[in-house]
Amino acid sequence: MSGRGGRGRATLIAAALVLAWLVIGGVAGPFSGKLGEVATNDNASFLPTDAEGTRAQELAGKFVERQSIPALVVYERVAGITDADKQRVAADAVRFAQLPGVIGPLPPPIPSEDGQALQVVVPIDDAEGEAIGAVVEEVRAIAGGHRDGLTVDVAGPAGLLADLIEVFSAIDGTLLLVTLCVVLVILLIVYRSPVLWIFPLLAAGMSYALASVFVYLLADADVIKLNGQAQGILTVLVFGAGTDYALLLVARYREELHRHERPWDAMRTAWKGAAPAIIASGGTVILSLLCLLLSSLNSNRALGPVAAIGIAATLLVMLTFLPALLVLGGRWAFWPRRPRPDQADPQTELGLWSRIAGFVARRSRPVWLLTALALGALAFGLTQLNVTTLGQSDLFTERTDSVAGQEVIARHYPAGTGSPATIFTTQQTAEQAARVAQGVPGVAAVRPVTGDRAGPPDPGAPPKVVDGTVQLEATLADPPDSDGAERAIRDLRTAVHAVPGSDSVVGGFTAINVDTSDASRRDQNVIIPVVLVVIAIILALLLRAILTPILLIATVLLSFAATLGLCALIFRYVLDFPGVDASFPLFAFVFLVALGIDYNIFLMSRVREESVRRGTRAGVLAGLAVTGGVITSAGIVLAATFSALAVLPLVVLVELGVAVAVGVLIDTIVVRSLLVPALAYDIGPKIWWPSRLSRSNGEREARDAR
Repeated sequence: MSGRGGRGRATLIAAALVLAWLVIGGVAGPFSGKLGEVATNDNASFLPTDAEGTRAQELAGKFVERQSIPALVVYERVAGITDADKQRVAADAVRFAQLPGVIGPLPPPIPSEDGQALQVVVPIDDAEGEAIGAVVEEVRAIAGGHRDGLTVDVAGPAGLLADLIEVFSAIDGTLLLVTLCVVLVILLIVYRSPVLWIFPLLAAGMSYALASVFVYLLADADVIKLNGQAQGILTVLVFGAGTDYALLLVARYREELHRHERPWDAMRTAWKGAAPAIIASGGTVILSLLCLLLSSLNSNRALGPVAAIGIAATLLVMLTFLPALLVLGGRWAFWPRRPRPDQADPQTELGLWSRIAGFVARRSRPVWLLTALALGALAFGLTQLNVTTLGQSDLFTERTDSVAGQEVIARHYPAGTGSPATIFTTQQTAEQAARVAQGVPGVAAVRPVTGDRAGPPDPGAPPKVVDGTVQLEATLADPPDSDGAERAIRDLRTAVHAVPGSDSVVGGFTAINVDTSDASRRDQNVIIPVVLVVIAIILALLLRAILTPILLIATVLLSFAATLGLCALIFRYVLDFPGVDASFPLFAFVFLVALGIDYNIFLMSRVREESVRRGTRAGVLAGLAVTGGVITSAGIVLAATFSALAVLPLVVLVELGVAVAVGVLIDTIVVRSLLVPALAYDIGPKIWWPSRLSRSNGEREARDAR
């Protein structure tokens, strides 16, 4: 009677918990589709907060009533622009100026020297934010498509921003759908059950809904910044990590169902065994992501808390909602392979991983030496990793309108036309600063900003002076997002800074790219060591040892170097990408190391548990046999979910998705299955130094040897 009563109370508690979560999910669900409403993808969301380009942007605001971002409408006829073309362009310019959000009157169209192109600069109010994309689409509608040999494209910073906004608008629907399908297929393959896959997928969806609520509210209150990049990573991270945690819990639950008759008792034991590893894993990822708050880039600082909120929500759901669902499902959730209470040793069901464990035991030293050498060889691919600032034509995997327009501009104008570098200097040193700037290689022309910007430039017009400061515009010879333009900006800054008493500041689109690249390098030097220290402390506390965390971090770093080396070869020789963005190494490190250490935690926490009962070397083999399958499955799920980023036509996200997928597979198949177990087995009880377990297991193995 008491057994039936206890079973009834357990079922009632589980049902109440599930019902409460379903109510929360009903409230939270709609917010997952509203994240795009509070996402910002304008240039300000990626600017360094303390950089010369930022100061220049603030000074630029004093020279205009409203700050603008230019769209460059370029018309090209290879046979030469006709009078009819000029009339069409003039009529289009009148209609552009009448659009809401466009700051008129417009400057006159700019003809190319070869007579084959006309360019109209359309300044769009920078305060429009996300609406800039809508204004650009209206400009494109007015300009129309190519006809009668005249091509029309809309480029410039505003055109690029509009294309980025269009790409990120696919995140809410396309990316989420692809991620769901990937997780569903893998769960069906892993569980081979028409029922069990529902529980992890439902819990992952609940995690995403809960995370969306907090991210939406914080972004709407302007506490955190959400951009399309962070939004896309949030989606794949929650579903990938959530499914990983679910696989670990379900595997331990299935194991305990062989030892307990009642599902509630099995779940209680499974939860006690798996929860510390899951919490430590999630905590490691959260703290690693929060280290991005140390970044000087708004885009990095946006990603840190957004992704950390996603992991925190996932932890909460996977340790409460999922266990309740599994208890309600009982043994029938595993149909048709229902585990029975037969006290079976789970290792007897793991033939493959038991054989791998046996192989590691027989050849431990050759295994870890050869795997370490193989990973080291892959790391040599780092010599092919070209870290740069991706140009506009290299930013997308598809040829967009803004890319096509920039190519036209580069053919017929100084490539920096329409997106000049801005120089702010004192009135007294303006002429000298202009002469110095004109002499910088890569600078095509320098002119002062005058009071009237609507008509054609007047060489005799006096410069506009605001608070004793003059603004100069330097047209660059190279495209504004090219390496040549960035070199010109660095040389330009060196030159004008050397003018005595000028207090010169250089800004503009290219200068922002330069500052962003410099900030990315600074962030790598600051954040990467902090992340390693955080992970070392968590591992030391969890495993109660010092040597083990050092060795585990070393294997993760080796895995990271091998991943970047292999990815460098893939990007260059398979995908034909021109390089990786300056932000890529940091993002790849945070995700690969934080997520890679997850599998270390899953493995070594179980190895420690088994070592207490069996001894260290026997514990290593038992831990590998029991966790090998679930860790490999989890790695495949995480790799597949991050590879879903490839559906977005943006090179940066494709590269990150490929890197995480490749890195996780290397981690789970090579590092966690061979390198770490073989290394731990070879070292033996000393792996737990300086804990008591090191001494007690050492004495036990010494007695067994006698």
